[in-house]
Formats: sequence, structure tokens, C-alpha cells
Amino acid sequence: MQKLDVLAIAAHPDDTELCCSGTLAVLARQGRNVGVADLTKGEMGTRGTPEGRLQEASDAAGILGLTMRENLGLPDTRLDNTPENREAIIRLVRTWRPDVCLINSPDDRHPDHRNASRLTIDALFYSGLKKISTTGDDGKEQEPWRPHHILHYMQDKTFEPSIVFDITETMHLKEKAILAFKSQFNVAEHDPEPQTYISGNRFFEMIKGRARHYGHMIGAEFGEPFLYYNGPLPFSNFDLLLNSRPKR
Repeated sequence: MQKLDVLAIAAHPDDTELCCSGTLAVLARQGRNVGVADLTKGEMGTRGTPEGRLQEASDAAGILGLTMRENLGLPDTRLDNTPENREAIIRLVRTWRPDVCLINSPDDRHPDHRNASRLTIDALFYSGLKKISTTGDDGKEQEPWRPHHILHYMQDKTFEPSIVFDITETMHLKEKAILAFKSQFNVAEHDPEPQTYISGNRFFEMIKGRARHYGHMIGAEFGEPFLYYNGPLPFSNFDLLLNSRPKR
């Protein structure tokens, strides 16, 4: 099984498409192993079905060039910080051993996003503890693993980003991946299912406008913002700064 460079963990299928899919697509184009783990099937959502959203997630994964996509099948609207839920994430992380994790926003309109953020942070910490024992799908005891870096992606509520990633080259893939969730986004007004806060064209245009706004902040056409977890982003040398120039 391939080790992942970057793993995005999300409360629901479509969270990553909305918030960090441009970044994942850039990394995939660069030859990085990138994956997504959806904690729930979104079964409590107003629109669509769990089976339909699983297929939409698979379609989006193909568009983005992901190495893997899994669904942990945790209960939607019940992402409590329990030992059982943490263990599911610990087993995932120890299986794929990502260097970087992208996770839900710490403060958001949707309770699942807030809860998933706290649940995931705690699971990522415990994943590095040797005396917490877990077994992989092969029946063997897993080795401890803790990602080197954790980044929160932006959801409904904004924050002052630590990093803005240039997604100009993959913005078209981000849009295509979002629209793969045809039960959820940019839905026609005469659709038989109920309209929601996120289902109309206005929300889709907001996502594009946000990407353009954060791209402008770094002198690019489109960008995705992230908040670095647990303090300032560490640097041990100035190579990144010495070998690049600002775009604005």
C-alpha cells in the first residue's frame, strides 16, 4: 500500500471538493500521493442519498487524480469525540502514514465540521502513541504514526490564513469536482428535491469568488486558504524565500 504525502480528512463527502480540491489536484499533478477520507456518507443531508454521494465522491476523486479515497462510515451528525470514532481515524492514519493532513475548520456554521475538526486533531495526536494499539486490515498490529503538519481548510466562516496555495492551474478541476456532486450543488430551481443553503448557483459562485479573492491576495488568479494548526509554521532555513519572488 502506497504511503500518502497528503491526506485530507472531511466530515462529509464534498467538504474537500469545496475547500481544498484545487490544492489536491496541484499536488497530484506534481506526482504526490494524495488522498481523501470522508468520515461519514452524509446520510443526514437534505439532498441526495448515501449511495449517490459515494458515487459522486468516486467521480470527483477521478477528476482530481487522487491516489485513494475512503469513507469511514461514521454516523452523520454524531461525530462525537469518542474512543470508537478516534480509533477509526487512528487506523486510517497508521495505514496511509501521511506527512500532511488537511482537516475541517475549527470554527464553522455546521456542527459536524467543528466536531470533526476536534475529533481529527485528537485522533492524529493519539495515532502517534505507541501504547494505543490498533490492528490493520491485514490483521497485523499497526505502528504508531503522527503527521508532521496539520492544516485547516476554510469552510463557511473565514479566518486569517497562514498559507494561501496557488490553484490557478487547477481551478477548472476544482469546479468540475464540485459539480460531480450533482445532487448537492448548482441545482436547477425546478429540481424536485428541496433547495438548501448550498444547492443554488449563488453558493457555487461564492466558492469561485472566494478562490479569486484569496488568489488575489498572493498575486495569483485563484487560491485556497489554510490555517496552520498549533502555532506558527516552522522553518529551518530560508530556501523557500530565497528561491522565490512575491507575485504582487
